Amino acid sequence: MAGKIVIDQDECIGCEACVETCPSVFVFDEEEGKAAVVDGADSSEECVDEAIASCPAECISKE
Repeated sequence: MAGKIVIDQDECIGCEACVETCPSVFVFDEEEGKAAVVDGADSSEECVDEAIASCPAECISKE
């Protein structure tokens, strides 16, 4: 089920694993030093679940 992609910014460690796994949905915010979701990103893209699973901080979810 597709939903809004959420990154818990307090937990994000800025490792960029999600960006490398799914660059069409996640970007690295240089200013914050953390990952962010691309505006209008499609949460049903196949790589989203892989990115969620690859996050060492377990801070990405779909609502």
